[in-house]
Amino acid sequence: MKVDAVFEGGGARGIAFVGAIQAMEEEKVQWQRIAGTSAGAVIAALLASGYKSYEIRKHLKELDFSKLRGRTILNRIPIFGSLLELMFNLGIYKNDYLETWVDSLLSEKGIKTFADLPDGKLKIIASDVSNGQMLILPDDLNRYRMTPSDLKVSTAVMMSASIPFFFRPVIWKSKDRKKSYILDGGLLSNFPIWLFDTDNPRFPTFGFRFVKDKVNIDAVIPTPLHLFKNIFKTMLQAHDLRHLNEETNERTIKISSGNINTTDFELSEAEIDFLYKSGYTSTKDFLSKWDFDQHKIKRMQKAIRKL
Repeated sequence: MKVDAVFEGGGARGIAFVGAIQAMEEEKVQWQRIAGTSAGAVIAALLASGYKSYEIRKHLKELDFSKLRGRTILNRIPIFGSLLELMFNLGIYKNDYLETWVDSLLSEKGIKTFADLPDGKLKIIASDVSNGQMLILPDDLNRYRMTPSDLKVSTAVMMSASIPFFFRPVIWKSKDRKKSYILDGGLLSNFPIWLFDTDNPRFPTFGFRFVKDKVNIDAVIPTPLHLFKNIFKTMLQAHDLRHLNEETNERTIKISSGNINTTDFELSEAEIDFLYKSGYTSTKDFLSKWDFDQHKIKRMQKAIRKL
């Protein structure tokens, strides 16, 4: 079965997507076009580059998640140091470790820039907060007088995963030397399942997203730093609580993330195992009930109603 796929953002919870990919591989799925936001962008980039689920799982097990929080000398100063980072660098942590890690893995498959991938194979969502626009990369590179060969895939992944306040924005210079501040794609579209939509699709588009029972935030907000944390936690987790319409719901694989949040980077072995199994079993259950012909009929009926 040929499919397009869209992966939601979700921090270290993205490990669950590896279990989902394994389940899809067992059903002989052939990936056509792949898109992702934030953690979903990491998975999408690796998948588009030819990585299999067992390879991705191996590399994620070796990844030191604590290093994803690129700490500086100021970060060692409780609360005050983080406030200074926010004041001077617009984010508490650096995010360059993620870029370096992704770049090293993609290089093993001969991938550096978007030009090294088949045209249309991979799309990564980010947010240009200088211009108030969503970025679909590499499609929107022409806005910056750039081509797919000008942007490393790993840089686009880092842009998409730069959670506001938590990570520094990526300061991106176009060829005309203009600066843009790029942040997490989840600001504008955390789950862009619409990206590959047509009225009569040749392939189904499957969405992979997380579900939670509630938004976990701190009830007490004693400092501005805690306020900032609650803002982006609410913003990102609220995506998990939005209702899906019928059409989107029936092609979305909903994966439980338990009590694990977007910014929980230091996961235990038990939590990692839970996420992996959650992704796998959710996908197996979904595929056992999926009927593409019925889905196409519903899509065509909806298109007719619009006429």
